[in-house]
Amino acid sequence: MASKKKLDLVHKLAAEVRDYPIVGVVNMQNLPATQLQRMKIKLAKNGISIIMTRKRLIQRALTESKKANIDDLSAKVKGMPALIFTRGNPFTLYSLIQKNKSKAPAKAGQIAPRDLMVAAGPTNFAPGPIISELAAVGIKTKVENGKLAVIQDTVIVKEGQAISQKVSETLKRLDIQPMEIGLDLVAVWENGIVFDAKQLHIDDAEFVQNIAQAATWAINLAIEAAYPTTDTAEMLVQKAFRDAKAVGVEGAIMTEETRDDILAKSEAQAESVKNEAHLE
Repeated sequence: MASKKKLDLVHKLAAEVRDYPIVGVVNMQNLPATQLQRMKIKLAKNGISIIMTRKRLIQRALTESKKANIDDLSAKVKGMPALIFTRGNPFTLYSLIQKNKSKAPAKAGQIAPRDLMVAAGPTNFAPGPIISELAAVGIKTKVENGKLAVIQDTVIVKEGQAISQKVSETLKRLDIQPMEIGLDLVAVWENGIVFDAKQLHIDDAEFVQNIAQAATWAINLAIEAAYPTTDTAEMLVQKAFRDAKAVGVEGAIMTEETRDDILAKSEAQAESVKNEAHLE
């Protein structure tokens, strides 16, 4: 039978889950205690709290909260888990956690967080035993200007696979640090929907570019539809002037604005007739 202390903790967690609009699950495996403390302080400054306890108690609290589809979040609990709470939004939470991670070398036995790839290109290694070491993990090389070069991009560990001792040593020699030290956000619940962490990733530069592109498309559409706004009024007037002038030139309607273009067009036509008739 569960102790009163554990039951009280479950009730407290369930109350927190019910109270917050955003509830996430994080995995703190391999996270140093000092970095965890720094992260908790930074999260607290952003109105984000984190509560750590055993996996079974977290799952019981989630179930007790009776939120819609909360069992989908419960199924994501893994490793050394904790619940994280915020009144912001899942994307901001993910971004904050990612920005406070640091690079680390891969250790044997760790699970690859993504496909680990060695990019094609030159290395600092001279030909020697390193050729067979790289080949042993699937990396093909050739000699260029007295140094080894990787022939093609090569995935040496698939996402979710364990990293071997040989691969770990190879990555260190290539100065590749594929691991990240920090809170590992696994999934987030909002309004009955559970988002995996990957779904919350937003490339800031790409996002800004997409907004700029959308604005350009909107203006082009408004211009084509002759829809006047503060942003399109001047361009619409310019377009109307160009269109009217083109009609005037085509119809040989002489005005101060069309005169030079009509004369230039007439001269070009006359020159064309002269050339076709072989006139001197």
